[in-house]
Amino acid sequence: MIEIKFFPKVGVFAENKDIARDIRINELIPPLERGESLTLNFENVTNATQSFIHALISDLIRKFGIEVLDRVFFKSCSENVQKIIKIVVDYMQE
Repeated sequence: MIEIKFFPKVGVFAENKDIARDIRINELIPPLERGESLTLNFENVTNATQSFIHALISDLIRKFGIEVLDRVFFKSCSENVQKIIKIVVDYMQE
């Protein structure tokens, strides 16, 4: 399982959707295409914007289906980050 640590990439507030897109394209999609699982580690990231999380995971759900979340694990998420992830996942299932 591959672990992606967000704090070194985004600091305490994950807000830049261009960074999220780059992480998705370069670090998330290739291992998922190989059938690997991922851990997205949000340790020390206290908050994130909805646009950041949307840019990070919505295309994964479009490309691989909602089942991709069986292979993507979210670790050390603050309550705020958890809420944003849930909003985006719920939106993508509508």
